[in-house]
Amino acid sequence: MDKFLTAAYEEAKKGLTEGGIPIGAVLVIDGKIVGRGHNRRVQKDSPTLHAEIDCFENAGRLKASDYQKATLYSTLSPCDMCSGAALLYKIPKVVIGENKTFQGPEDHLRERGVELEIVNSPECIEIMDKFIKDKPDLWNEDIGV
Repeated sequence: MDKFLTAAYEEAKKGLTEGGIPIGAVLVIDGKIVGRGHNRRVQKDSPTLHAEIDCFENAGRLKASDYQKATLYSTLSPCDMCSGAALLYKIPKVVIGENKTFQGPEDHLRERGVELEIVNSPECIEIMDKFIKDKPDLWNEDIGV
């Protein structure tokens, strides 16, 4: 894994340690992390605080021109909500740690001009596989099943 996906993975592990869902994200602009976050739906009793949304929130207000040169790194393929946020801010590239355990609307992102890089990191797959096996009800709640 490169250093940015590793940073997202560290966020995922932090979420798991806190009793939440192990998904992490970082937002990178000009080779620098400007925001980081992890899924905190459980910790904050929130219906929407996925890793990518937490990452955007922690990045604070940015200019449209900043988002338009950003790369979003996420340990898991972004869901409809998080993909929508990336589209709203016209983020041109999303690096996905893995899409084996869950695949968001990747084709829709591509159709809208977003470049996707699918890494399928063994670490990202393993942490999600174990979580889904150990806590299927919580996982299903997170993905709206």
